[in-house]
Formats: sequence, C-alpha cells, structure tokens
Amino acid sequence: MSIYEEQTFNNINFQEGAITGNTYEYCRFQNCNFSTIDLSGTRFLECEFEECDLSNVTLHDTALQEVLFKSCKLLGIHFEECNTFGFDVSFEECNLSHSSFYQLKMKKTRFLNSKLQGCDFTETQLEEAVFQSCDLVGSTFDRTNLRKANLSTALNFSIDPENNVVKGAIFSTENLIGLLQKYQIKVL
Repeated sequence: MSIYEEQTFNNINFQEGAITGNTYEYCRFQNCNFSTIDLSGTRFLECEFEECDLSNVTLHDTALQEVLFKSCKLLGIHFEECNTFGFDVSFEECNLSHSSFYQLKMKKTRFLNSKLQGCDFTETQLEEAVFQSCDLVGSTFDRTNLRKANLSTALNFSIDPENNVVKGAIFSTENLIGLLQKYQIKVL
C-alpha cells in the first residue's frame, strides 16, 4: 500500500489492483479510466476527479472524504458499500444513473447539473442537499429524509410526501407535480 499526496494523474487507464488499497490525499485525477475495477479499501481524501470514468467500480470499504466529481461517468455504483466514516462527496455535471446511495448520510451533498436516472435513495439522509438542474427520472425515494433539501430546479422526480420527510424542502411550482404523481391527478 502506498500513499500519494498532492499529485495529478492524467489520462491513465488504471488496471485491476494497481490502485487498490492505496491512500490518495489532495490528488487530482483527470481523464482517467477506472471502469469496472475494484477500489476496495482505497482511501481518497480531499481529491478531485474530472472527466473520469468510474462506471461499475467496486467501492467496498473505500473512503471518500471531501471528494469532488466533475464531468464524470459514475454509472451503476453502489456508494453504500463505501466506508461511511467521513463520507463526503459532491457532483458537478456527472452521470450517476443507476447508482445506489441506500441508507447513506449525505447531509448538504451537492448534485449540480447531473443525471441521476434510476438511482436508489432509499432511506438516505439528504437533509439540506441540493439537486440543481438534475434529472431524477425513475429514481427511488423511499423513507428518504429530504428535510430542507433544494429540488427547485430538479426534473422528473417522483417523491411521495407521505413516505418521505420533505419538511422545509424547496420545490418550484413547475416541478410540484413530482410530489403529486401517486394521486394520478392532472395539473394544468
């Protein structure tokens, strides 16, 4: 296991085992391919990923602490397998479709201009989270805490206010239909 600090990794196609178990602090990954590899036990502390493909990676006991993903492809990831100690991520212009955040504590998490189609937010703690211009079509919100979350510019969501905590959450008049879908009513 190695420790890397304040390094930039550009255009690297990481192979299975080449990165697993290492610690990366204040590192930057640009245009790197991690697709389908096992990152179990790896630690990323205050790192940034930009234009990387992390689709279908394995994150068993992986530490993601203050990690920013920008313009990344993160399809089908089970974030709930991460080490939850200090778990802190944010996403800008990412595709996170079919990923799972089951039961994670993600207070104040920022999802900006991202595609979150078919994601699982079951029992996720998303107090004060921001979903700015995010497409949430087909995503599951079940017993999810969205207290004071901002979904005012979110699109295509379906959230049952009787089955989720939405007190203080922010919606716009344009997307309120996402709270009423279970009632099968038409809003004109």
